[in-house]
Amino acid sequence: MDVTRRDLALGAGAAIVGTILAPGSPSLAAVPAPTAASSVAACGGPAVDPLSVVNPELLAWIKGGYPHGYTPPDPHPTLQSMRPKPAPRPPLEGAREQIVPGFQGDPDVRLLVVGAPEAGANRPAILHIHGGGYIAGTADDAVESLRSLRNALDQPCLIVTVDYRLAPETKFPGALHDNFAGLKWLHDNARSLGIDRDRIVIMGESAGGGHAAALALFARDQGLAVKAQMLTYPALDDRTGSTRCVPAHIGALMWTPPQNRFGWTALLGVPAGSDKVPDGAVPARARSLAGLPDTFIAVGSIDLFVQEDIDYARRLVEAAVPTELLVLPGAYHGFDQAVPTAAVSHEYRAALVAAINRAFSS
Repeated sequence: MDVTRRDLALGAGAAIVGTILAPGSPSLAAVPAPTAASSVAACGGPAVDPLSVVNPELLAWIKGGYPHGYTPPDPHPTLQSMRPKPAPRPPLEGAREQIVPGFQGDPDVRLLVVGAPEAGANRPAILHIHGGGYIAGTADDAVESLRSLRNALDQPCLIVTVDYRLAPETKFPGALHDNFAGLKWLHDNARSLGIDRDRIVIMGESAGGGHAAALALFARDQGLAVKAQMLTYPALDDRTGSTRCVPAHIGALMWTPPQNRFGWTALLGVPAGSDKVPDGAVPARARSLAGLPDTFIAVGSIDLFVQEDIDYARRLVEAAVPTELLVLPGAYHGFDQAVPTAAVSHEYRAALVAAINRAFSS
């Protein structure tokens, strides 16, 4: 699969598709303008060249994209710049489309199902949520990687990925409700699908990881069982890069503080880092993480999300949630999609597969 640098800047597995909105259109105007809450505090300390701390196997890919030297990403992202013209969608292969009822009167939700139902079986299942900075991406983009994941697992399973509504056209809790509708469909149809509702794992990458974490909290409060959550460089805290400082060498590549502020603001409907955000929208702001399912978190050491992901893992441990945290040295956001042959990418995938296998077997 050909992966562009702009694709990766919006989250692994998420090609950028969708309608381009002209400046001044209602949806674009709905994104709140930056305020004082969006300004980044300076961390201080010695300046570090971002390229000097990149894993050597991942460095060539970055340098290949910047033949005249590293240039920081656009500090003033727009919805137009982060949503190029949609590419023609090829015929769907390896998955079937399923339309399910939305949550409490919301629109119906489109799911893609990888694997065939087997009525009477008792297989585990995965609910996947794609990345895309909260503003881009589609479930179709994840099918190929999900088929590969399914083949790598020890047990046959059913995988469902959710084509949730995007921000800013749909603000929180629209996407959360869509993802919950997918989870509820798995629970309600477990017998006909041939799955064990007590062995449903939820997972996501980047913004999809943030959505998965929010779904785990919501499912806990709704009393719907989730066996484990697998979070790959998840976006968990709107305050990162807005009201919380980030050292200059962290988040300098692939997904940056300005992009993060834009994506969170689009989702929340208020500026990222605001004193008040919608309840349940930001996993890192949850009052309690007690009662969450077993958790796997993987993140690169120079990913913008590394500090918030480490802190979330710490809080999970303190809440007695079985937690595995994998911090990959010198890895930037989307490293596994950028350089899938790198040793660090193999290490991540092996750890993810092992964590899913454990969840399925326990």
